[in-house]
Amino acid sequence: MKITIIYDNTSARSDLQADWDNTGGLSSFLHINNQIKLWIPSYFSGAKDAKEFIEVKNPRKLYEGIHSTGELDGIEQSLCIETEKGIVIIAGCSHPRMGNIIKTASKLGKVYGIIGGLHGTRPESLKDLDLICPTHCTQYKLEIKSLYPEKYVEGGAGKIIEVEQNESQNFNFSRNRNFSRNSNLVFNPN
Repeated sequence: MKITIIYDNTSARSDLQADWDNTGGLSSFLHINNQIKLWIPSYFSGAKDAKEFIEVKNPRKLYEGIHSTGELDGIEQSLCIETEKGIVIIAGCSHPRMGNIIKTASKLGKVYGIIGGLHGTRPESLKDLDLICPTHCTQYKLEIKSLYPEKYVEGGAGKIIEVEQNESQNFNFSRNRNFSRNSNLVFNPN
Protein backbone atom coordinates (compact mmCIF):
# COMPACT_ATOMS: atom_id res chain seq x y z
CA MET A 1 0.00 0.00 0.00
CA LYS A 2 1.26 3.48 -0.82
CA ILE A 3 0.20 6.37 1.37
CA THR A 4 0.60 9.75 -0.30
CA ILE A 5 0.56 12.89 1.78
CA ILE A 6 -1.40 15.34 -0.35
CA TYR A 7 -1.78 18.21 2.08
CA ASP A 8 0.54 19.52 4.78
CA ASN A 9 2.21 22.76 5.77
CA THR A 10 5.57 21.27 4.87
CA SER A 11 6.54 19.94 1.47
CA ALA A 12 8.61 16.87 0.65
CA ARG A 13 9.05 18.03 -2.95
CA SER A 14 10.23 21.33 -4.38
CA ASP A 15 7.44 21.37 -6.99
CA LEU A 16 4.70 21.39 -4.33
CA GLN A 17 3.54 24.31 -2.26
CA ALA A 18 2.92 23.98 1.46
CA ASP A 19 -0.18 25.48 3.07
CA TRP A 20 -0.59 26.61 6.67
CA ASP A 21 -4.36 26.18 7.03
CA ASN A 22 -5.37 23.00 8.87
CA THR A 23 -8.51 22.25 6.83
CA GLY A 24 -8.22 24.51 3.78
CA GLY A 25 -7.41 21.61 1.50
CA LEU A 26 -10.79 20.02 2.10
CA SER A 27 -12.85 22.95 0.85
CA SER A 28 -10.66 23.20 -2.26
CA PHE A 29 -11.02 19.46 -2.86
CA LEU A 30 -14.81 19.58 -2.42
CA HIS A 31 -15.01 22.47 -4.87
CA ILE A 32 -13.47 20.17 -7.51
CA ASN A 33 -15.17 16.91 -6.47
CA ASN A 34 -18.00 16.82 -3.95
CA GLN A 35 -19.27 13.38 -4.99
CA ILE A 36 -17.58 11.70 -2.02
CA LYS A 37 -18.35 10.28 1.38
CA LEU A 38 -16.61 11.91 4.37
CA TRP A 39 -16.33 10.71 7.94
CA ILE A 40 -16.01 13.80 10.09
CA PRO A 41 -15.96 14.71 13.78
CA SER A 42 -19.37 15.93 14.97
CA TYR A 43 -18.07 19.43 15.63
CA PHE A 44 -16.71 19.92 12.08
CA SER A 45 -18.92 22.08 9.88
CA GLY A 46 -16.70 22.37 6.79
CA ALA A 47 -18.08 19.37 4.89
CA LYS A 48 -21.60 20.49 4.03
CA ASP A 49 -20.76 20.46 0.32
CA ALA A 50 -19.92 16.73 0.30
CA LYS A 51 -22.41 14.34 -1.30
CA GLU A 52 -22.50 12.36 1.94
CA PHE A 53 -20.96 12.90 5.33
CA ILE A 54 -21.08 10.75 8.42
CA GLU A 55 -20.42 12.13 11.87
CA VAL A 56 -17.99 9.99 13.84
CA LYS A 57 -18.05 10.33 17.62
CA ASN A 58 -16.85 6.87 18.67
CA PRO A 59 -14.29 4.42 17.30
CA ARG A 60 -15.67 2.66 14.25
CA LYS A 61 -14.82 0.65 11.18
CA LEU A 62 -14.99 2.72 8.00
CA TYR A 63 -14.06 -0.01 5.51
CA GLU A 64 -12.39 -3.39 5.81
CA GLY A 65 -9.01 -2.66 7.40
CA ILE A 66 -9.68 1.06 7.86
CA HIS A 67 -10.91 2.51 11.14
CA SER A 68 -11.44 5.81 12.92
CA THR A 69 -10.43 6.33 16.54
CA GLY A 70 -13.57 8.40 16.87
CA GLU A 71 -13.42 11.81 18.49
CA LEU A 72 -10.73 11.74 21.15
CA ASP A 73 -11.11 14.35 23.88
CA GLY A 74 -13.85 15.82 21.68
CA ILE A 75 -11.26 17.53 19.47
CA GLU A 76 -9.76 15.21 16.87
CA GLN A 77 -9.98 11.78 15.25
CA SER A 78 -7.19 9.69 13.72
CA LEU A 79 -7.34 7.16 10.90
CA CYS A 80 -6.06 3.63 11.61
CA ILE A 81 -5.06 1.36 8.74
CA GLU A 82 -4.40 -2.36 9.18
CA THR A 83 -1.19 -3.53 7.46
CA GLU A 84 0.80 -6.75 7.56
CA LYS A 85 3.20 -5.04 9.96
CA GLY A 86 0.50 -3.69 12.27
CA ILE A 87 -1.70 -0.63 12.60
CA VAL A 88 -0.52 2.59 10.95
CA ILE A 89 -2.06 5.68 12.52
CA ILE A 90 -2.64 8.75 10.38
CA ALA A 91 -3.02 11.65 12.78
CA GLY A 92 -3.95 15.29 12.39
CA CYS A 93 -2.11 17.28 15.03
CA SER A 94 -2.28 14.72 17.88
CA HIS A 95 -3.99 17.21 20.18
CA PRO A 96 -5.65 14.37 22.16
CA ARG A 97 -2.13 13.25 23.22
CA MET A 98 -0.21 10.44 21.58
CA GLY A 99 -0.72 8.04 24.49
CA ASN A 100 -4.48 8.33 24.07
CA ILE A 101 -4.30 7.89 20.29
CA ILE A 102 -2.03 4.83 20.53
CA LYS A 103 -4.15 3.29 23.31
CA THR A 104 -7.29 3.62 21.18
CA ALA A 105 -5.58 2.34 18.01
CA SER A 106 -4.00 -0.60 19.86
CA LYS A 107 -7.47 -2.05 20.44
CA LEU A 108 -7.29 -2.97 16.74
CA GLY A 109 -3.88 -4.69 17.05
CA LYS A 110 -0.21 -3.88 17.45
CA VAL A 111 0.55 -0.30 16.41
CA TYR A 112 3.34 -0.27 13.82
CA GLY A 113 3.66 3.41 13.07
CA ILE A 114 2.40 6.98 13.05
CA ILE A 115 2.15 9.48 10.19
CA GLY A 116 1.04 13.04 10.82
CA GLY A 117 1.43 16.02 13.08
CA LEU A 118 2.76 15.03 16.49
CA HIS A 119 2.32 18.45 18.13
CA GLY A 120 4.02 18.30 21.55
CA THR A 121 4.50 14.52 21.64
CA ARG A 122 7.58 13.67 23.67
CA PRO A 123 10.02 11.53 21.62
CA GLU A 124 10.26 8.86 24.34
CA SER A 125 6.56 8.01 23.91
CA LEU A 126 7.30 6.79 20.36
CA LYS A 127 9.92 4.17 21.33
CA ASP A 128 7.70 1.15 20.61
CA LEU A 129 6.82 2.27 17.07
CA ASP A 130 8.67 1.05 13.97
CA LEU A 131 7.61 3.88 11.62
CA ILE A 132 7.61 7.54 12.67
CA CYS A 133 6.73 10.15 10.06
CA PRO A 134 6.21 13.49 11.77
CA THR A 135 4.69 16.29 9.71
CA HIS A 136 3.62 19.93 10.10
CA CYS A 137 3.04 20.80 13.78
CA THR A 138 5.61 18.45 15.35
CA GLN A 139 7.46 20.33 18.07
CA TYR A 140 10.26 17.81 18.70
CA LYS A 141 10.99 16.76 15.11
CA LEU A 142 14.80 17.06 15.40
CA GLU A 143 14.85 15.12 18.67
CA ILE A 144 12.68 12.36 17.19
CA LYS A 145 14.94 12.13 14.13
CA SER A 146 18.05 12.00 16.32
CA LEU A 147 16.64 9.43 18.76
CA TYR A 148 15.08 7.11 16.12
CA PRO A 149 17.02 7.53 12.86
CA GLU A 150 16.19 4.00 11.67
CA LYS A 151 12.44 4.53 12.22
CA TYR A 152 12.21 8.15 11.08
CA VAL A 153 10.71 9.09 7.71
CA GLU A 154 10.65 12.73 6.62
CA GLY A 155 7.08 13.77 5.80
CA GLY A 156 5.43 16.59 3.91
CA ALA A 157 3.10 17.12 0.96
CA GLY A 158 4.08 14.81 -1.91
CA LYS A 159 5.75 12.19 0.29
CA ILE A 160 4.83 8.61 -0.58
CA ILE A 161 5.23 5.96 2.11
CA GLU A 162 4.87 2.28 1.27
CA VAL A 163 3.56 -0.10 3.92
CA GLU A 164 2.61 -3.72 3.25
CA GLN A 165 -1.13 -4.23 3.26
CA ASN A 166 -2.98 -7.32 4.49
CA GLU A 167 -3.64 -9.74 1.63
CA SER A 168 -7.35 -9.92 2.51
CA GLN A 169 -7.89 -6.20 1.98
CA ASN A 170 -9.40 -4.90 -1.20
CA PHE A 171 -10.38 -1.29 -0.73
CA ASN A 172 -13.45 -0.16 -2.62
CA PHE A 173 -14.10 3.39 -1.48
CA SER A 174 -16.88 4.35 -3.85
CA ARG A 175 -18.82 3.23 -6.87
CA ASN A 176 -16.63 5.41 -9.07
CA ARG A 177 -13.20 4.36 -7.82
CA ASN A 178 -11.66 0.99 -7.04
CA PHE A 179 -8.46 1.02 -5.03
CA SER A 180 -6.74 -2.34 -5.39
CA ARG A 181 -4.03 -3.70 -3.09
CA ASN A 182 -1.38 -1.84 -5.08
CA SER A 183 -3.18 1.51 -5.22
CA ASN A 184 -2.40 4.79 -3.54
CA LEU A 185 -4.36 5.67 -0.46
CA VAL A 186 -4.61 9.43 -0.49
CA PHE A 187 -5.33 11.29 2.71
CA ASN A 188 -5.16 14.67 4.37
CA PRO A 189 -3.21 14.52 7.66
CA ASN A 190 -4.70 17.74 8.91
